[in-house]
Amino acid sequence: MGETIKNRREYLFLYDVSFGNPNGDPNDDNKPRIDEETGRNIVTDVRLKRTVRDYLYNFKNLEIFIREGLENGNLQDAKARAKNFENNPVRILNECIDVRLFGATIPVETGKSKDNSVTFTGPVQFNMGQSLHRVKLEYIKGTGAFASDKGKSGKTFREEWILPYSFIAFHGVANENAAKHTNLKDEDLELLKEALWYGTKNLITRSKTEHSPRLLIEIIYKENLYYHIGELHRYIKIESDKQDEEIRSTDDFILNIDKLLEVIEENKDKIEKVLFKVDRNLKLNRELKLDFVKFEEINL
Repeated sequence: MGETIKNRREYLFLYDVSFGNPNGDPNDDNKPRIDEETGRNIVTDVRLKRTVRDYLYNFKNLEIFIREGLENGNLQDAKARAKNFENNPVRILNECIDVRLFGATIPVETGKSKDNSVTFTGPVQFNMGQSLHRVKLEYIKGTGAFASDKGKSGKTFREEWILPYSFIAFHGVANENAAKHTNLKDEDLELLKEALWYGTKNLITRSKTEHSPRLLIEIIYKENLYYHIGELHRYIKIESDKQDEEIRSTDDFILNIDKLLEVIEENKDKIEKVLFKVDRNLKLNRELKLDFVKFEEINL
């Protein structure tokens, strides 16, 4: 394993959802989360981190701390999970990539009447994701395959809430100072990018199918600056002839990145390079390129 990261990174990750539920709210009939003031779809950072964790565990065979495990047929609690690592926080950091990335509060049994816990602040943090447009909430009701009860001829009903379309933006930061405490390495961040892109594409459940990654940008700053631009999602916007609620795919809009390139250029002296990956179906209003900043395509 290499050294902990030396450079601060900043991320902009965009993906879209077609006729699905990107993040249901269990306190509201599992409806997609919507900001009532703006009409925009909201996706929690916890949902995005779950996508990353599941990809790293299921597709890369890497250990993660926060996952469902069974003990005597029951779901493990955090204390039981910590016991899998002999209540050793150093071992958990060494073995669990999700703790190195996102941090965790780990209960440690001391044998005393009141146990302690160890908290690692996650070097990688994402904001609450939100769509770049107002969304339309649709209620769908259909018939199921089975009878509603024994001896009944009527079938059960299936009910769900979906969004016909949502184009979602997440902004994130990898903090080199917090990385010192979780031993976050460059190779961990390479896996993070892969997990954001392919983890999103592999959300193949009934409510999450048709999730597609569209744009990933990583800004790598020079060492010892302790600086990042912030709120990258506020420097992009979609342009369409249709009303927001009528948008159904990337065919219906162009992503304007003028202000994003403008703010990157303003900070060119602080930036080492910008890495990016663009899905072929996403239309940008101009090329991701500047004369005095190094841009490189991410090879995932």
